Amino acid sequence: MKLIVQIPCFNEEATLPMTIQDIPRNIEGIDSVEILVIDDGSTDGTVQVAREGGADHVLSFKKNKGLARAFTTGLDASVKLGADIIVNTDADNQYRGEDIPKLIQPILEARADIVIGDRQIESVEDFSPMKKRLQKLGSRVVRILSETDIPDTTSGFRAYSKDAALKLNIVSSFTYTLESIIQAGKKHIAVTHVPIRTNKKQRESRLFRSVPDYIQRSVVTILRMYTMFQPLRVFFYIGAMLFTLGAFGVIRFLYFYFTQGGWATFSPWFCQERCLPWASCFL
Repeated sequence: MKLIVQIPCFNEEATLPMTIQDIPRNIEGIDSVEILVIDDGSTDGTVQVAREGGADHVLSFKKNKGLARAFTTGLDASVKLGADIIVNTDADNQYRGEDIPKLIQPILEARADIVIGDRQIESVEDFSPMKKRLQKLGSRVVRILSETDIPDTTSGFRAYSKDAALKLNIVSSFTYTLESIIQAGKKHIAVTHVPIRTNKKQRESRLFRSVPDYIQRSVVTILRMYTMFQPLRVFFYIGAMLFTLGAFGVIRFLYFYFTQGGWATFSPWFCQERCLPWASCFL
């Protein structure tokens, strides 16, 4: 049984060494553990510290392509390298590597094909009250749309079986977290979650410029995914909404037409008495 821990990176020379050192190399039920670093066009010493820090494989993009592309490339490379289980973690050392055995246990026991690490948002001291509320709201929406029970849908600490990795097709260039859960739910892939711990925050997130920007991008991603898997339902609701708006205008017109004498303007008497002489030819 081979486990590959993939780490998407973009200018992470300061935190990547800690992340690599925190990954256990001996795990019960696993024959070998390898580390794959996906360098997303970094301009600092990320590649060098990855190799010096003990990464077994390093893939580099010539330019920045975004977290979702780096994640997908990592899954594809891990499968080609013979991984039976793939663990994804962030390069900022947010997640504790010692929780990897707990994360992969449901896959080893054949209870799930995807396992999401639950940070238990309420207990994360680095999250502001507003961020906690937004995380809960976003996770609830994703749970409803994906028909899963994942409490922390934006967690990047997750494990995939080889079969699950082959079934996912991430199309977003922004983030994979929400999209992969919605896909898993719609493709009936077994998904579960386990509680995990986090380390003290090393830096601010680089995934988005501001909270409104993150919300906008997340909403677009969710709508795109749901439309891909439920097109008839989505377009039915859109059509029903447009029909309702149009019907409101028609009903309003008919109301005033019949209650305020608007019908009289179309009567033969009105045209003969009020309109130009040529109007009579239409009567």
